[in-house]
Amino acid sequence: MNVDAYLRRTGYAGPREPTRAMLGELVQRHAQAIAFENVDAFLGRRVSLDPVDVERKLVREGRGGWCFEQNLLFGEVLRELGFKATDLAGRVLWNRPSDAITPRTHRLLKVEADGREWLVDVGFGGHTLTGVLDLYSEAAQATPHEPFRLRRLHGEERVLESLLGGEWKPLCRFDLQPQLPIDFEAANYQLAHDPASLFTQLLVVSRVAPDGRHVLRGRELASHRLGGETTRRELASTGEVLAALRELFGLKLDMATEAALRGRLGA
Repeated sequence: MNVDAYLRRTGYAGPREPTRAMLGELVQRHAQAIAFENVDAFLGRRVSLDPVDVERKLVREGRGGWCFEQNLLFGEVLRELGFKATDLAGRVLWNRPSDAITPRTHRLLKVEADGREWLVDVGFGGHTLTGVLDLYSEAAQATPHEPFRLRRLHGEERVLESLLGGEWKPLCRFDLQPQLPIDFEAANYQLAHDPASLFTQLLVVSRVAPDGRHVLRGRELASHRLGGETTRRELASTGEVLAALRELFGLKLDMATEAALRGRLGA
């Protein structure tokens, strides 16, 4: 893992001691620099979880990725910097009750720093964490964006919730069972190739801004301002969608990918 290239990509130039303060700044910079996106799955392409491929795509080529790629990259960088980072698997609960039975299709991280264990997740789309959460606190925890909390269930199981519109909404449920890289391959393949998967049907892109979040679903572009209103508008043409990918979400698209997107969006 080329840590120097990653730090340039995210704009981090501070100390390299594996502290809680450094971890928090890395999370925030990653979320703002590297967009969540499913372009490859939307185009019917393979989504590789080989670390070499993920680094090339997200760091050198200026693309984004989804949770399996984002948290893989971030975990590898953290280990190179001296953190102890453990991969975890979660069940996505967005718009579902906390006890809903959903598959383990989300990747997140447990990270040790300053003698404590923290939850880190730089890949939850439009609600990606921009801070780190104390794994053993159930109180509301501030981040540079919305407040989050971890509610304990049975044993080591927890629900990650975000305060949105004055209401705590569940995002995912997870436990502390360590996962190996192979454990994510089946879910990654299913989401990238199943015709029933949201990610094969709809273009989904999001990026954190210092003052809010931007989310594209299909042709609908939503901008959520911190502590303020949400604005939504329909992008009228494929050209507008491609311009938003470049200018708002910061994606660098090669000629072949842009041409493929024109064809798919036009259809």
